[in-house]
Amino acid sequence: MTSIANAACPDLYNHQVKTLQGEVVNLCNYQDKPILVVNTASKCGFTPQFEQLEGIYKQYKDKGLLVIGFPSNDFKQELTDNKQIGDFCKLTYAVKFPMAAKSSVTGADANPLYKQLIAATGEAPQWNFYKYVIEPKGKSIHAYSSTVLPDSDEIMGKIKPFLK
Repeated sequence: MTSIANAACPDLYNHQVKTLQGEVVNLCNYQDKPILVVNTASKCGFTPQFEQLEGIYKQYKDKGLLVIGFPSNDFKQELTDNKQIGDFCKLTYAVKFPMAAKSSVTGADANPLYKQLIAATGEAPQWNFYKYVIEPKGKSIHAYSSTVLPDSDEIMGKIKPFLK
């Protein structure tokens, strides 16, 4: 993940995320849309949440929602490399939403986007499948624990008002 110099793009969105799918997601392109950010792990008890994440992505991507996953081994439950993670997500859960390359989401080594999310909310991921909803223009950022399902009323209530 790299930061890009774009004066028209707010700092929170000023990132290009290289995905496991081999694409680059420029978050500047999503500053007017809701974004659901989640740190993932392939060998976690919460891993079945991939089903709900893919479900809401499929249902709402054409209405403006970006769901983006950040695989991390911060809690010692992720596979070794990006290819293994990508294969697992595709073959086990048919994940099509963007999945970033493996990175850290906590502490000093956290990737730049996560450092900003933690600073904005005062909440670092406590475990895998911790979620952040970024409202358009970064107006507000909401953090949710791993136990809150991606398609819960609590999360969807923050996303749906911004869908087209």
